[in-house]
Amino acid sequence: MPAQTEAPTAAQTGELRFPPDFWWGAATAAYQIEGAVAEDGRTPSIWDTFCAEPGRVVDGQTGAVAADHYHRYRDDVALMREIGLSAYRFSVSWPRVQPGGRSGANPAGLAFYDRLVDELLGAGIKPAATLYHWDLPQELEDRGGWTARDTALRFADYAAAVADRLGDRVKLWCTLNEPWCTAFLGYGLGVHAPGRTSPGDGLLATHHLLLAHGLAAQALRAAVPSAQVSIALNQGAVRPLTDSPADRDAARRIDGLLNRIFLDPIMTGAYPADVMADTAPVCDWSHVRDGDLAVIAAPLDALGVNYYAPDLVSAAPSPVEEPSPYPASQGVAFHQTPGPRTEMGWTVDPTGLREVLLRLHATYPELPLYVTENGAAYDDAVDADGRVRDGDRIAYLRDHMAAAHEAMRAGADLRGYFVWSLLDNFEWALGYGKRFGLIRVDYDTQRRTLKDSALWYRDVIRSGGVAV
Repeated sequence: MPAQTEAPTAAQTGELRFPPDFWWGAATAAYQIEGAVAEDGRTPSIWDTFCAEPGRVVDGQTGAVAADHYHRYRDDVALMREIGLSAYRFSVSWPRVQPGGRSGANPAGLAFYDRLVDELLGAGIKPAATLYHWDLPQELEDRGGWTARDTALRFADYAAAVADRLGDRVKLWCTLNEPWCTAFLGYGLGVHAPGRTSPGDGLLATHHLLLAHGLAAQALRAAVPSAQVSIALNQGAVRPLTDSPADRDAARRIDGLLNRIFLDPIMTGAYPADVMADTAPVCDWSHVRDGDLAVIAAPLDALGVNYYAPDLVSAAPSPVEEPSPYPASQGVAFHQTPGPRTEMGWTVDPTGLREVLLRLHATYPELPLYVTENGAAYDDAVDADGRVRDGDRIAYLRDHMAAAHEAMRAGADLRGYFVWSLLDNFEWALGYGKRFGLIRVDYDTQRRTLKDSALWYRDVIRSGGVAV
């Protein structure tokens, strides 16, 4: 990738200006917006199965229809163009492209993404494709899911099929989205699909997800030698409650299980020794085979950073009753970071984004970065005149863009920023009650309405900067 041109200073422009080639984007995930779960050969994913189990999702809601993007993608791309997006990050549904996770490809499934990519390019929008945003084919879960090594091999086959069809037009590939969530929320804590509750399974899944990333990177580059390959990690700022040695050690443990357990093998070809020692009671790491880490450490063209809120932790004097997604995290307590909160209960703290970007820059200064997800859920009421005046979201986005700009001024090679999310959508186990979108979706009528935040974002993109 060519080096990004330097961002002008606020003093020069009166606003925080971003480089002219900066990617202004928005992001979505297939199961959250597409619907059409039984059309054109698509078979069930683990999320279809999870949603069908009583008590798993708020009010028994599912992604069966969601935002009906499968049928309305042309209208949605037209809205992206109206906002002025220069890039759109979407995910490909594995069971739509490879029903049942079988080899080969489903022509009808691939044709949908073919049409979507062409529509984006016709609108002047760069397609950024994520291969896995949590919708594993159910048949692969039945054979062990991400605790089975074979799933990583099947993922490489799937990556090759998608690259063969779309590789001439996709501008940025993202192998996996937030493998932490897949591994620890899906296999460790059980609040995401497939709903397993085994700390050891979470660590098995971690390794096989990372192996899948490495194998997919190989498959992408074999199909498209010029492919720009990335992965989206939910990197977080983990802070100790006090400066005591015990609290700092608690932060070290969680930093290891949130950040370094994924980043270190990708970037250095080794798991952190302290994380392996911390998790020894639930995992002996014998599943890591010779050669695996070399595959995982395939060179990246960029790193995607998903950021929402920091973590504040301390040592706990006794075992904490509340279940934790982190394996072997006994003796660590989590605290609410001070400050305003979103509808998700997450603290609004843009300094965490700056901290994450600068830490990555300091450790890997040559690695281009993208903020692949950042956004907030708020109670978006529709006023009598039909407007959605979501000022809280505008403030959230403005402050996080300012934090990203600060990181750029300090040297971080940040190439783009993707708002989560383009559309209100199915928010996983929380159903449809949490709205993250720049665009409001009336789920009864599927009517789309640009929120004030979308209009504000349009002005940011047109000017190339954020007013200060």
